[in-house]
Amino acid sequence: MSRTERLLSLMELLRGRRVPVAGAELARELGISLRTLYRDIATLQGQGADIEGEAGLGYVLRPGFTLPPLMFSADEIEALVLGSRWVARRVADDRLGKAAQTALDRIAAVLPDGLRDTVDNATLLVANGEVIPEVVDFAMIRDAIRAEHKLRMTYRTPDGAVTERVVWPFAVGFFDKVRMVVGWCELRADFRSFRIDRISQAEPLGARYPRRRAKMLAEWNAREGRPPA
Repeated sequence: MSRTERLLSLMELLRGRRVPVAGAELARELGISLRTLYRDIATLQGQGADIEGEAGLGYVLRPGFTLPPLMFSADEIEALVLGSRWVARRVADDRLGKAAQTALDRIAAVLPDGLRDTVDNATLLVANGEVIPEVVDFAMIRDAIRAEHKLRMTYRTPDGAVTERVVWPFAVGFFDKVRMVVGWCELRADFRSFRIDRISQAEPLGARYPRRRAKMLAEWNAREGRPPA
């Protein structure tokens, strides 16, 4: 295991603990000496990691840690670049696309030169795709999901019928050419998925729906036989 990999592993061990963990236990899990562990903790603290504790008392990583220059492996960076490029080219949402690029720029700014080159010269490419045009503002739907607000919408069913729905949206699915919003439909009193390109009008009602988004998502995943998000 390289030193960079060891430091990453130490960070992951600390992230998974909510109470101080003894240095001897950390050293044992990493397969290193206690002296090496103390040096590694000092290195991470120097990089900005808010690690509290001392020998004999244990160590804990406090929330709010900013990314250090050695946070990602080359494979992880390529995955981030690929995901950001997919969002920018295939999601057709300017706000989300710009956010993906900004996040990637912030990550690249704190990477050492060798890993920064991985961002600049990533060889995993995303082809342009044809997405079926949509009428409603996709960013508005995302905002409603984040705020757990109801949506009133006019929807065209696959057989051409036009219906009015009040939906409690909690997720969006991305497919090759279309996007789907998943929610609880008051009309059907059940979970439903709606193709966004078939929504002709949508407006947030400004009222929170009575259930938590995470709970509905978990129930829907269980019904669909999907692994937890």
